Amino acid sequence: MELEKIISISGKPGLFKLVSQLKNGFIIEDVSTKKKVSIGNSSQVSLLDNIAMFTTDREVPLFEVFENIATSNGYTETLSHKSGEAELRTFMQTALPDYDKDRVYVSDIKKLAQWYNILHKAGFIHQDSFKRSEETGTEANEEKVELKPAEKKAATAKAEKPSAPKVKASTSAAKSAPKSTHRKQG
Repeated sequence: MELEKIISISGKPGLFKLVSQLKNGFIIEDVSTKKKVSIGNSSQVSLLDNIAMFTTDREVPLFEVFENIATSNGYTETLSHKSGEAELRTFMQTALPDYDKDRVYVSDIKKLAQWYNILHKAGFIHQDSFKRSEETGTEANEEKVELKPAEKKAATAKAEKPSAPKVKASTSAAKSAPKSTHRKQG
């Protein structure tokens, strides 16, 4: 899927595509301008693939909502994110009929419309953009590598972030503290 590496960066307008990883950050490409820049690890990055919208009974992945918008609009651009609240709520009702009206705010709907239009203008929204790699067959077969159980464990250990060292609160810290040099006067 073309949309899997699309990210949003807190404090930066627009959407970006992850190009590659650096030792201390990432190289990204603005989906609109195609300009490449690097960002540090300290940037707050959200993969659109990990974002979901609330419905009354579950969370729906953002790309499913994009797919609903695309099919209902004939894979064309949708309304502007600057539209009024009533228009945005109607748009959301079409995109995700059972969305949770208490937890999905107008600001979320604006961002949804804006991101969809950015992706559409950049050429990411078309009929083939929502096909999963399992459906296409070629991508899944080329990238599938079977690991032995020991290799799976090692790969998982490398992928997980090490947890912060645990500090044990004990009396040994008090024992190792320097003793007071204050003497009693008698």
